[in-house]
Formats: sequence, C-alpha cells, structure tokens
Amino acid sequence: MPRSSNKPAVQGAKTFLNNMKYEMAGELGIANYANMDKGNLTSRQNGYVGGYMTRKLVQFAEEQMKGQQQQ
Repeated sequence: MPRSSNKPAVQGAKTFLNNMKYEMAGELGIANYANMDKGNLTSRQNGYVGGYMTRKLVQFAEEQMKGQQQQ
C-alpha cells in the first residue's frame, strides 16, 4: 500500500494549497504548472515552487500572529 505523507493538516485546505502552488509557479515564470509533467522540471525548479510557497505561508502566519498580539 503506497504511503502518502502529502496530506494537508486541515481538511479542505488541499484546493487552496494547489491554487497557491500554481500561483507561485506562475510568479516564478513556470507557465502551465498545473498541467505539466513535473518530471520534466529539474529538482531545483520544483524546489523553488515549494520553497516559495513555504515562504509565503510563513509570512501569512507571522502576519496573523502579529495581528493577535496587537489586540
């Protein structure tokens, strides 16, 4: 049985994360990321997409925490 550790921690977040991934790829200049064979990209290109997503998610979380501290 294949094991997938690629599950969102929050149910229903998968669609949001996929849309974000495609948006980040577009910002990095990788057109049509949603429909392309990711095996044709280098590890570096795929890593840029994941790294950029992580950076944006951390930035979002930091903004949320900052907002909670100010209340």
